[in-house]
Amino acid sequence: MTVGSFFIRTSRVLNSSNFLLLCTLSGGGVVAYSESQSGAERPSIEANEPAKKKVVVLGTGWAATSFLKDLDASLYDVQVVSPRNYFAFTPLLPSVTCGTVEARSIVEPVRNIIKKRKGEVNFWEAECVKIDYSNKKVFCRSNIDNLVGSNEFSLDYDFLVVAVGAQVNTFNTPGVKENCHFLKDVEDAQKIRLSVIDCFEKAVLPSLSDDERRSNLHFVVVGGGPTGVEFAAELHDYVQEDLIKLYPTVKDKVKITLIQSGDHILNMFDERISSFAEQKFTRDGVEVQTGCRVVAVNDKDITVKVKSTGDVCSVPHGLIVWSTGISTLPVIRDFMEEIGQTKRHVLATNEWLRVNGCEDVYAIGDCSSITQRKIMDDITAIFEAADKNNSGTLTIEEFQEVMDDIILRYPQVEQYLKQKHLRDFTTLWKDLQGNESKEIDIQAFKLALSHADSQVKSLPATAQVYIISPVT
Repeated sequence: MTVGSFFIRTSRVLNSSNFLLLCTLSGGGVVAYSESQSGAERPSIEANEPAKKKVVVLGTGWAATSFLKDLDASLYDVQVVSPRNYFAFTPLLPSVTCGTVEARSIVEPVRNIIKKRKGEVNFWEAECVKIDYSNKKVFCRSNIDNLVGSNEFSLDYDFLVVAVGAQVNTFNTPGVKENCHFLKDVEDAQKIRLSVIDCFEKAVLPSLSDDERRSNLHFVVVGGGPTGVEFAAELHDYVQEDLIKLYPTVKDKVKITLIQSGDHILNMFDERISSFAEQKFTRDGVEVQTGCRVVAVNDKDITVKVKSTGDVCSVPHGLIVWSTGISTLPVIRDFMEEIGQTKRHVLATNEWLRVNGCEDVYAIGDCSSITQRKIMDDITAIFEAADKNNSGTLTIEEFQEVMDDIILRYPQVEQYLKQKHLRDFTTLWKDLQGNESKEIDIQAFKLALSHADSQVKSLPATAQVYIISPVT
């Protein structure tokens, strides 16, 4: 690229003797590039090689696994820490809850993944409880049952890759943690499956009244995002295709309710997708309550407030699945406080996924958010780099060349062109000048791109990028 300050910072990294570089791809993956002792001063094989830099990776989810698959572990001392010793294909968790897919089909042991890497990678089944940035150390605690000896240890690092994900956001609603199921992991899916069966078994007991049977067979899904919608759809199919055949006496007492705080389900996607999903649920008999907020939960009832009227009502339930989004883990909140990022929900990183203000710490996945650099911050340097003959103006050829580079460096520009219904850069040039042969100065260049930064969008949670596919 030919973007002034960007090239300066990049060249400094590339000229260093040992570095680790992360970047994201358009498909949602993470790529790790590594290099050591580059240039003419590379030591001979006979020379004593320095100790390998220590790379500690926290997590075994989408982001961490993607990073590990592209890291040349032979260049580093790599250590992975996670309380989960497997990678789970989260888009299929709703299918596991209903038996459409077996749990073993969506997991891959981490040790199987790392043994295929070039070089040695160590894995520790433990949870990181503290990141000490000042001393470049992480403190971990193992949750393995019946462990003989201490369950706490610490690891030093030269590079730290934080990919711990996030936790379910309960919004501090009373009773949620005690009385609701979550759907974040394979264990969660298996528990939900057992609970659904238990609800049907209780409902057919001869001692229950019809109202009690209806209460036990009322399944409530809180949250109209991808996870909640997918689970509600899977549960409906499971009930209609399997369970009512096994429990025919209570088939007319089953009810599924989806509660959404917003005006529509799947409101983060195109309106056509949202409308299609709502219509499909209506045809299938799944009740969708939009504009409603859950204010309390106990073991028998769920209390819902209608936002438009303020009316509050309590409804009996047999099972509740809570899927209202994600929130920051305590270890990340503590780390953010240490590095001065207290006014955010997730870690802020630059475009190279390096945590802002932390030289050797990277963050990827749901625990972080990329701070996309704005084009107007670099507009003068971009213009000067494109103006090769220092004429103070750009020709259409120079304009075309610099725009090709800009589209890679600043993805919001491409979104801006689409939003303005401009086919290509030549169309933008004509729209700006009204004369294809006329050159433009820096003021016109700034004017052409002045609104592009308004197209900067936050990326969705990692799993949601993939989970929408089965819904559509």
